Amino acid sequence: MITGLGKIEDRLLTIAVMDFNFIAATMGSVVGEKLTRCVERATERRIPVVIVSASGGARMYEGMLSLLQMAKTSGALALHARARLPFISVLTNPTTGGVTRELCHPGRHHPCGAGAMIGFAGPARDQGDHPPGFAAGFQTAEFLEEHGLIDMIVSRRKLRETLSTLIEYLLPVAA
Repeated sequence: MITGLGKIEDRLLTIAVMDFNFIAATMGSVVGEKLTRCVERATERRIPVVIVSASGGARMYEGMLSLLQMAKTSGALALHARARLPFISVLTNPTTGGVTRELCHPGRHHPCGAGAMIGFAGPARDQGDHPPGFAAGFQTAEFLEEHGLIDMIVSRRKLRETLSTLIEYLLPVAA
């Protein structure tokens, strides 16, 4: 995970970007700590948080330390929300496992890339082995947008403009 401070259209924000090329951007103790500190820093500075996710879920070989990160990051995001500050979760392909659960909460804003796989159990569940009552393609961005889990599908070319618009819209309410 890469974290830092940045600006979009002169608006300061913190950003965290998951790098799927490194151990499938799984959430382990270091990733959880970086993400938590990023959110805490944003809360202290009273600025928005943007998280760009692409993850295979929890880093299971770390055991309980990995699973604890879900609660830790969720707590930091709850405090950020309590301070009435914007959190925008950009879901990219793929975002799976416990990371999906942490970054897809109601009340947050979720732009997503076209065709992205967003789900909990991975693509095998979408190959006919999904639970009864789940439609084929239930883990695609398009299906999730249609059913209200994500807010919009945004091309990468339009992402900066979309983030700027969302932040501009949300900040007056948050202030």
